[in-house]
Amino acid sequence: MSNIIKVDDLDVIIEGSGEETIVMIHGWPDTYRLWDKQVEVLKDKYRCVRFTLPGYELDSNRGMYSLEEIISKINSVVDAVSDGQPVTLLLHDWGCFFGYQFYLRNEIKVNRIIGVDIGDAGSIEHELSLKVKLFMFSYQMWLALAWKLGGSLGDAMTRKMAKMLKAPGDQKLITSSMTYSYYWKWSKTLTGKPLGNLPLVVNCPLLFMYGENKPGMFHSKEWEHKMACIPGNKVVPFNTRHWIMAEEPEEFNRVMLEWLEH
Repeated sequence: MSNIIKVDDLDVIIEGSGEETIVMIHGWPDTYRLWDKQVEVLKDKYRCVRFTLPGYELDSNRGMYSLEEIISKINSVVDAVSDGQPVTLLLHDWGCFFGYQFYLRNEIKVNRIIGVDIGDAGSIEHELSLKVKLFMFSYQMWLALAWKLGGSLGDAMTRKMAKMLKAPGDQKLITSSMTYSYYWKWSKTLTGKPLGNLPLVVNCPLLFMYGENKPGMFHSKEWEHKMACIPGNKVVPFNTRHWIMAEEPEEFNRVMLEWLEH
C-alpha cells in the first residue's frame, strides 16, 4: 500500500513500513518511476520514499531551479518523512549531485548513501580524455540548448538525446523541462560563475555502483579506490551503461540488499 503526501509542491510517495527510511532521488530524464523495481524488493523491510524532481513531470510548471532550491526541497521531504531519524539516500545521475550536496550540508540527517554511477565528477582528480570531454560537453550543451529553445523543438531535441543515450524511461514523458540543470550548469561555467557545490567528502557508509560500458566515467579512480578502502563501504562495477538499476535490476537489487542488510 502506498501513501502520497504533498511536500513543498512535490507529490511524495511513501511505500512500506520498515523502521529505516530510504529516500530515492532520480536524475535526467527520469521520474520517480525509475525506482519501481527497487521499491518492489525494498518495501517489505524498508520505508521507501520517492518523488519526481521539480519540472520533470509532464504537468509540471516549466521553471529554472537552482541548486539551493532543490536542496531545500530535498530537505523538506526528508524532514517530512524521517520522524527525526537519519535516512538512507538512494541516488542516480543528477539525483546524485543534488543528493550529495544535500548530505554535505545536512550530514546529521543521513545514515548512509547508495550512489549510482556518479561520484566525484568535476573534481581535480577526475581526469578525462579529450574525446570523452568532447562527448560529454556535446550532449550536455545539446540539452542546455533544448532548455533554452523549449517548445516542441526543445522537446524533440531532448527525446532524441535520451534515445541516443539509451535512457530507459518512456519517451512520451520526456520534455525539455527536464533539462534546466544542464542550462544552469553551463550558463554558469561558461561565464566563470561558481556553481556553489561543495567538494564531495562522504563520511557515512557508502555503496557505490557504476556502469563500465559507457564512453566515460563520472568519477575518478582515486575517489573510487579511496571509497572502497573505507570499512563499511563497497564499490561495485557493472557491465552496463548508465542506468544500472534498469539494465541489470536483479543483480543491482541483490548487491543493494546485501549491503543494506550487512
